[in-house]
Amino acid sequence: MSGIKPSGEFHLGNLLTATEIVYFQKMGGRAFYCIADIEAYEDNNQSLEESEKFAVGNVADVLALGFDPQRGYIYRQSKENRVKDLSFAFGRAVTLNMIRAIYGERQLGLYQAALIQAGDILLPQLREFGGPKPTVVPVGIDQDPHLRLTRDLAQKFESRYKFIPPSSTYHQLIKSLTGTPKMSKRDPMSYFTLEEPLATIEKKVKSSFTGGRATVEEQRRLGANPDICPIYDLARFIFMNSDSDLKKMHDDCKSGTLLCGECKSMRFDLVASYVKEHKRKREQFIDKARQILETN
Repeated sequence: MSGIKPSGEFHLGNLLTATEIVYFQKMGGRAFYCIADIEAYEDNNQSLEESEKFAVGNVADVLALGFDPQRGYIYRQSKENRVKDLSFAFGRAVTLNMIRAIYGERQLGLYQAALIQAGDILLPQLREFGGPKPTVVPVGIDQDPHLRLTRDLAQKFESRYKFIPPSSTYHQLIKSLTGTPKMSKRDPMSYFTLEEPLATIEKKVKSSFTGGRATVEEQRRLGANPDICPIYDLARFIFMNSDSDLKKMHDDCKSGTLLCGECKSMRFDLVASYVKEHKRKREQFIDKARQILETN
């Protein structure tokens, strides 16, 4: 079970989570994918109507990645009453001091959104979906507080719902293209979406921060540092499937054999090929995505 806040087009962080969901589904699990439009309303002051526009593309993206709607459930928080009912039930077990200790001082709507996310995570265990079952939630490490809260709630409501505390997998956060630890939607140069023009993506990739040295001569002599380089992260997390090719990239960078400009050009070629193919598939699923959102 996982999801996306529909506040923009699919970016690289969304891609990591969605890829995991598809992987687990192909391994035999039933997949639940939430469009977190209530969270977008509370956190981004974004109307449900605006979220719906982004949601169509977001759902088409996950379908293009291989999500099978016949073996899964895609829904919007604002339309799924079972999630909202769970959130109100959970409110009886959470004090203001407890939720403030987890999330800090925030408006009440964001606290309520956190309880709705707990409802999302435990939705697959309701009777309508086959009852209690082990549930895996792939997320970034920054989402860990939601999982810890939900595990507490699962135990507190075990006698009523027979919940099994959910498990989670944590993927590392991809470094920002500007070199900061995490990509931010507030800085468009720190990331790119799968819907951006290739020319824009190329500009961002080729102007990105690297682990290179100040001069070519220094880099040839001392090598660069791939471990702080977002271009290496792009290859490592998403755009390079071969472990041996990735190791060669790492070693050539560290030895000074591979220079940053050459590396950026090579990696952009991989990105461009991936994005072109994804856009082609995504376009084929737009109508299906709209149909799913109208139905659920």
